[in-house]
Amino acid sequence: MKEKENGQQTIDSRYIQQHLANERTYLAWVRTSITIIGVGFLITNLHFTTLANKIIIGDFLAKIIGLASIIVGIISLILTTISYFAKGKDINQQTFMFSKQLVIFLSFSLILIFFVFTAYYLFVWGLIGK
Repeated sequence: MKEKENGQQTIDSRYIQQHLANERTYLAWVRTSITIIGVGFLITNLHFTTLANKIIIGDFLAKIIGLASIIVGIISLILTTISYFAKGKDINQQTFMFSKQLVIFLSFSLILIFFVFTAYYLFVWGLIGK
């Protein structure tokens, strides 16, 4: 932020390194959210454009992966935006505390999506279900 007219620093400028680190973290989460959504679109698109042999369970799992990826990506973006502003406030008030909720949510959600993707892979490529 700017200095005040009387030459004093603003509260934001006193903790500029922490605010810049907070911003870099936020932008990394934004990229992660976009990637999660992109992976969902990619898997769904590849499934429905490349497989001539349609398997009902494969179609269902591809749709679940796509939808879950979009939902997790959007929720991640919303939560990280809220977290960004809360951390900025905490930095200025010198009350910053480590937050685990977003990391736990994202990790748990991605693990579930990966399990569904594993099931999809096993069914579509004929490793189980025959």
